[in-house]
Amino acid sequence: MKTETKQFKAEIGRMLDLVVNSLYSKKEIFLRELLSNASDAIDRAKYLGLVDKEILADSPDWKIQISADREKKTLTISDNGYGMDAEDLENNLGTIASSGTKKFMEAAAAKDGSNLPELIGKFGVGFYAAFMVADKVTVVSKKRGEEAAFSWESDGIGSYTVSDATRDGFGTSITLHLRDGQDDYLNEWRIRDLVKSYSDFIAYPIFFEEVGKKEEPKKDEKEGEKKEPEPPKPLNTMVALWKRPKKDVKKEEYDEFYKHLTHDFDEPLETIPFSGEGQVEFKALLFIPKAAGMELYMPQTKHGLSLYVRNVFIGNDFDLLLPDYLRFVKGVVDSSDLPLNISREMLQDDQVISKIKSAVTSKILSTLEDMKKKESYDTFYKVFGRILKEGVHTDYVNADRIKKLLKYPSAQSAAGKMIFLEDYVKKMPQDQKDIYYLCAEKEEDARRAPQLEQAEKHGLDVLFFVDPVDEWLVDSFREFEGKKLVDIARGDVQFGSETEQKAEKEANEKAAADLKPFLEKVKEQLKEHVADVRVSTRLAESPCCLVASENALSPAMIRMMRAMKQNVPEEKRILEVNATHPLVEKAKGLDGQAFTDAVELLFDQALVAEGSPVPDPARFSKLLTALMMK
Repeated sequence: MKTETKQFKAEIGRMLDLVVNSLYSKKEIFLRELLSNASDAIDRAKYLGLVDKEILADSPDWKIQISADREKKTLTISDNGYGMDAEDLENNLGTIASSGTKKFMEAAAAKDGSNLPELIGKFGVGFYAAFMVADKVTVVSKKRGEEAAFSWESDGIGSYTVSDATRDGFGTSITLHLRDGQDDYLNEWRIRDLVKSYSDFIAYPIFFEEVGKKEEPKKDEKEGEKKEPEPPKPLNTMVALWKRPKKDVKKEEYDEFYKHLTHDFDEPLETIPFSGEGQVEFKALLFIPKAAGMELYMPQTKHGLSLYVRNVFIGNDFDLLLPDYLRFVKGVVDSSDLPLNISREMLQDDQVISKIKSAVTSKILSTLEDMKKKESYDTFYKVFGRILKEGVHTDYVNADRIKKLLKYPSAQSAAGKMIFLEDYVKKMPQDQKDIYYLCAEKEEDARRAPQLEQAEKHGLDVLFFVDPVDEWLVDSFREFEGKKLVDIARGDVQFGSETEQKAEKEANEKAAADLKPFLEKVKEQLKEHVADVRVSTRLAESPCCLVASENALSPAMIRMMRAMKQNVPEEKRILEVNATHPLVEKAKGLDGQAFTDAVELLFDQALVAEGSPVPDPARFSKLLTALMMK
């Protein structure tokens, strides 16, 4: 055929400008797109060759070749796939978004629908990414089963030419005449890096050669003879571990891939390979690290999984595939069902995403449930437990599963040890209706808290909420396995059986009546600091303690918020006194300055016991010294 110059179809020039200048965020994406198209072309040939054996009569050794010519400033991507004739070149390259791949998929599905290869090029615009780095693109292609080859060439401005050409072998070669300043893409190290990043798991070997550069034979040091250079090695690994059966992959391979993916020097704590089947099909390979990276606590940093579509890398940190409270999980998801936008760089909101996210979340939670029986769970929980807790507040669907994964120190557990909530419930006495907890800044403070005394006297365990997120979580927590969570440092709390509670209530009412004058005098003196003074139901050994109203913040939370420069309004609490304590008995018999000093010391002592600062440390020290002198 003679050379024909044709104009791109209506509005295509404007569309091409959009593709080149706006569609992709990075110029380097062009190589990913062209390699994906080359892979698709080979897949297409292999698929059609199942029916028509003549298509594969040359018994091809499938491969993709990248050639750099420094003198001509060209980069060529060649494949030995299905190829195109003149009509294909015009239809597929002369009309943007008229994707031959998409048409092929639709036609093949209508005819059969089985054994279809997975092809990524459904939008028909990836080829035009080449114009981001090239001011002219030449395509030479020879379709399998045909004798003639054809060329398509364009500067991407408004027209293209189609003409006869010659080509050794079937397939397609795309030559990019690079723009000024794009010579970087002629360097092997640059191409190798891009292939590793975006196309490492394409199923066909990708080779690189520099035109005009010859490998000199190497001299054998032992024999003194020159040896021929070794055959070139592919730039890509070609093996997507997530698509191989777990039984066929060694632990060392998983560990190596994890280190390659995350740049972590250590191996993962847990490896999770799995497949999603049913309405949405995908493969995933996930990892739980042993340690948290600094980026995990940086609010501006995106966290998510690496996304592949048919072995081609699309991007990092796709947070739509992973809930935020599982942001510590690393790994990849590969699916042919994921809805990408036209540039393949962003996911579009779709039910497919929700289904994959749900399946990934469920699998991770199942893995953590299995890990509960292993020592590795404690390692995991110390590092990521705080982040996992966020799920109780943010994931209503899985909140109950997450609650069963949470651990807390408790009054009856050894120092530094934590127990699961379900273990706490299992050992609860039959007549205990609620789960008791106490908020504190540190476990040591909680273990010394006077509010524990009556619970311990009755043999009841108390959970220690010593993580700042715990108190924030309580409002979402509400209950666990039908048991209400009760803060023993807030409101009215009674312990023991109904009979014990009744007896203690009567004793407290009698004590309150007997101490009424004393309580009123103490309340009057401390009216600037406390809302009320009453007889305690929770003290056994200490003379007094401070408790909050039912909905008030704990002292630990108030201190933390003020340390963060937040304006927390002053809220008066309740001073509870132990009616049977000798100090209370002694204080109620005092009067004048001695009474005033004793009450002030009792209040300061309650503050010290919970870890709060006293209003006047110098005054407290002076009173304490005077008391010790007596």
